[in-house]
Amino acid sequence: MLLESGMDKMGAGIGAGVAVIGAGLGIGKLAASAVESMARQPEATNDVRGAMILTAAFVEGVALFAEVVCLLIALG
Repeated sequence: MLLESGMDKMGAGIGAGVAVIGAGLGIGKLAASAVESMARQPEATNDVRGAMILTAAFVEGVALFAEVVCLLIALG
């Protein structure tokens, strides 16, 4: 019944949107905190920048994985 009504495709679209919004908010908070910590302690700028880039890459990876899963649900 669920597959015949098209609700799976709508759910996949909503899921992809939520994943993108969550990743955007997470990376925004991450960058804001990193910039604030660099301003407070300039000598740790390189360490903070490295940790920020690595964490942002992980967040983007999870968001991309969520989008692929939603795409597979929508096409499947």
